[in-house]
Amino acid sequence: MTFPITYSPEVAKARIDGTPIVALESTIITHGMPFPQNVDTAREVEAVVREGGATPATIAILNGQLHVGLTDAELNELAQAKNVAKVSRADMPVCIASGGYGATTVAATMIAAHLAGIRVFATGGIGGVHRGAEETFDISADLREFSTTPVTVVAAGAKAILDIPKTLEVLETLGVPVITYGQDEMPAFWSRSSGLPSPLRLDDPAAIARAQEVRSAMGLPGGQLIANPIPMEAEIPREEIMPVIEDALVKSEAERITAKEVTPFLLDAMYKATAGRSLVANIALVKNNASLAAKIAGSFTNKG
Repeated sequence: MTFPITYSPEVAKARIDGTPIVALESTIITHGMPFPQNVDTAREVEAVVREGGATPATIAILNGQLHVGLTDAELNELAQAKNVAKVSRADMPVCIASGGYGATTVAATMIAAHLAGIRVFATGGIGGVHRGAEETFDISADLREFSTTPVTVVAAGAKAILDIPKTLEVLETLGVPVITYGQDEMPAFWSRSSGLPSPLRLDDPAAIARAQEVRSAMGLPGGQLIANPIPMEAEIPREEIMPVIEDALVKSEAERITAKEVTPFLLDAMYKATAGRSLVANIALVKNNASLAAKIAGSFTNKG
């Protein structure tokens, strides 16, 4: 069967014209910040993609319908909707089948992008292996998605609240290329430094696009993670942010926060502890990733 997708007029035109398209997730809108800051930020990120010569496609589920690209009215609707599910691979079909509202995580956005023929997706940070996963087995579905779905994802690395060494180990085991753009060290979301060497490095958007094309031509499944360091002027240095992260983790354990509630809880704790600086940095890195994603999307030689 052909799965029904609702395309915004802008994305529908880009598909006809062959204009590069960049997918954008929607959890930052529904689970990242309050209205109207959430919708303003979403529009700013979309504008960055357009400035880079590509068309933005914000992905979400509205009334059980998968939308690839949102109109202004739909963006406002999503930003103010109540009881929006945070959907991943497991619950995305259930949300659609039950006629609900859903904001897409990295995994769900990759799935939707691939269904729509979109090759590049810009986000903030990916999910990964949570601290203490050796006891909780809390590992994001994002990691396995990279090994199966052929989408190039631009992020500022894994969220720094996670266990980054274990996240890299799982990605290596799954055969996922982790490529840092422009530096040898793996970034850590709010910080340019993680203290870990990057598995791979590329400095040219065209080379990144070519790497995915070669992967596909070889018959290798899956996509690639492009770790794009936060701009220097926006970062919170590692030595400053790590004590804040550790304190937030202690609080989450004390309050017995689990499963999908862990990341929103930690991000809120970080926001309060940094007097809002973490959110300012988050917005800056998302825009930076959107800019690079637009360049990569425009570099694919095979437009089909």
